[in-house]
Amino acid sequence: MKEKGTKILLTLLGILWMQVTWVIGQQPEQNPQSMSIQEGKNFTISCNSSSTLTSLLWYRQEPGKQPVLLMILVKSKEIKSQGKFIAQFDEQRKHSFLHIKASQPQDSATYLCASR
Repeated sequence: MKEKGTKILLTLLGILWMQVTWVIGQQPEQNPQSMSIQEGKNFTISCNSSSTLTSLLWYRQEPGKQPVLLMILVKSKEIKSQGKFIAQFDEQRKHSFLHIKASQPQDSATYLCASR
């Protein structure tokens, strides 16, 4: 019984809280706005725009800190990878995705996308 309680506790400790926020100008379609992820799982955040995007930026903001730039995407169909983060930009479809592989508790943050 103690082992089952430990597994449940570890699962709860591994849950991540994510929030996607659109930060510059657009009326975004955010999916999802917030999420809980079990430790070790992959997840995807998307940002969509109603107007044409010429470039897209992804930021990560930890609680109580300033946002930190993860990636800038400037070409349509561009895919960039940085460690566990993979971002994709589709100018024609007016959207971008941020994929995060093998989530860990330290990935808990607010992820922001912005356009210019």
